[in-house]
Amino acid sequence: MSQQAEEPFRHQLRGGASLHLYDCISPPFVAPQGSPFKPRRGSVSKCHKMALVDKHKVKRQRLDRICEGIRPQIMNGPMHPRPLVALLDGRDCTVEMPILKDLATVAFCDAQSTQEIHEKVLNEAVGAMMYHTITLTREDLEKFKALRIIIRIGSGYDNIDIKAAGELGIAVCNIPSAAVEETADSTLCHILNLYRRNTWLYQALREGTRVQSVEQIREVASGAARIRGETLGLIGFGRSGQAVAMRAKAFGFNVIFYDPYLQDGLERSLGVQRVYTLQDLLYQSDCVSLHCNLNEHNHHLINDFTIKQMRQGAFLVNSARGGLVDEKALAQALKEGRIRGAALDVHESEPFSFAQGPLKDAPNLICTPHTAWYSEQASLEMREAAATEIRRAITGRIPDSLRNCVNKEFFVTTAPWGMMEQQQPQVHQELNGATYRFPPVMVGVTPGRIPVPVEGLVPGGSAHQLQFAPWYPSITGRLPTHGEPVREHMTGPLDSRCTLSHSAVRLYV
Repeated sequence: MSQQAEEPFRHQLRGGASLHLYDCISPPFVAPQGSPFKPRRGSVSKCHKMALVDKHKVKRQRLDRICEGIRPQIMNGPMHPRPLVALLDGRDCTVEMPILKDLATVAFCDAQSTQEIHEKVLNEAVGAMMYHTITLTREDLEKFKALRIIIRIGSGYDNIDIKAAGELGIAVCNIPSAAVEETADSTLCHILNLYRRNTWLYQALREGTRVQSVEQIREVASGAARIRGETLGLIGFGRSGQAVAMRAKAFGFNVIFYDPYLQDGLERSLGVQRVYTLQDLLYQSDCVSLHCNLNEHNHHLINDFTIKQMRQGAFLVNSARGGLVDEKALAQALKEGRIRGAALDVHESEPFSFAQGPLKDAPNLICTPHTAWYSEQASLEMREAAATEIRRAITGRIPDSLRNCVNKEFFVTTAPWGMMEQQQPQVHQELNGATYRFPPVMVGVTPGRIPVPVEGLVPGGSAHQLQFAPWYPSITGRLPTHGEPVREHMTGPLDSRCTLSHSAVRLYV
């Protein structure tokens, strides 16, 4: 074999693929022009076939590795079973049932950990709703085989590993607007209690303390202070922080806030002052109130070091998350008088008990059992919003159809034709395809126009984005002809309730 023949050569294949050969076959025979000899057919084509097979096999293996663990969209329609949605740490589904009963089977587990969740939920549930009493780590999330969405009924989601959920293809949503007014009202009640000492005055009367003379009043009400002109410092200036600021201004507080994630300008519209370091806020505030979510960056934000930066005799209020405050450092500061008083609605360990923990002997302390958010109206609104978000997940696309997905940055998309569908005319999410009598493909939207009118709306539906197949550039309201694909999302109505416990499964129809 010549030196030229020993060097590797390659055959260019269709589509740019190439096959590198080393001593596996001889170079292709090229007959001189006019020669009676012709090359043997089929040898090169077999190599081409081998190269294409090898290339496709490598691509397939690479794609399998990338897609390993990615979960599909929720399948819903006449050809698919009804999806299962579970309330993990509660037992009352009377609010969620009417919203989801035409799309899914609703179950409850009343569990405090994943060990108490029924195997049927772990294997089949595509959606889960939960309060703050259960924690989901990566290990817990991996136990769910079909889960696609978790709704945290409330604003905080520190009890869910949102990064692990996103990597597993599970969307996590919260209800950020829930109980804003209740939380703000409760926070202000705590602040007023610390300044006017109503709780301690009540306790003195219950203990039989005689209060009549000025000296007795002065003694029992010692520590009460005037509110007007005091500086209230808010750490975090989201919905609840802004609501507290508006209420506090009516009582005469000078309001300042620290929020490194907020854009400039909001303080001017609300008439409050912004500071740009936590140290400045602690140094200037007579009362510090926490209104931020808990994450890996702000755990024990209030600790021995930051307490020493606060004004001598300042107040501390926490109605956000218990992990924001180092309770050992707080108890020591209360005993030493560095903090005049504290009011906590949330605690590091819940349910909270005065008999345990570092705060059991701390003076000038008000504690409530994580109830600042609660009212009958707020509870109803949160549960309705959670069920509606589950409905969007079933009838739409995850996570694009969701309003309050908190882990999109970690989410692994599973949507085929994603880029093509984004180029199609989109329908506003408030236009409810689930309320139409006909499948979504029958309702047309042409560019620059509103949807065609359709009669027979079904009341009680929830909003989701109409889905069009990517091969339809526009659909003008006509019925599909024979043979055209129709993409349906709705199933027939079925009123059922599935109750799941650790020991048995009971179905109520």
